[in-house]
Amino acid sequence: MTVDASAPDGSALEAFADQMRLLRRECAWKREQTHTSLIPFVREEAEEVVEAIESGDPAALCDELGDLLLQVVIHAVIAEEAGHFTLDDVARGVIAKMERRNPHVFGDAVANDAAEVLTLWNAAKAAEKRRG
Repeated sequence: MTVDASAPDGSALEAFADQMRLLRRECAWKREQTHTSLIPFVREEAEEVVEAIESGDPAALCDELGDLLLQVVIHAVIAEEAGHFTLDDVARGVIAKMERRNPHVFGDAVANDAAEVLTLWNAAKAAEKRRG
């Protein structure tokens, strides 16, 4: 089975998640991986994103972001298999976080410059930590 990489905008990520689910079923190596066993790969891919940014090469950055996205997706699929959360849960969580941490865009707060935005962000983050 192949995955349609030309899927409409927004559905390519779900197609990738479907591909990873298939790989977890059909590929022995992927099936054996755990969150813990994948830690070195997450670190490596994050560092390669940094290197691509520093190189100034947009094609390299696109490629390395794809590799980092692979890590996000495989971890989400592993969590889904365990009944913990899904890739959609991850996306919904970060959407909610961006709304909380950007009250100057999604609420009534005012930020006149980047420093004020950072102050609002840090205040929202601190409030989240206090709530647990």
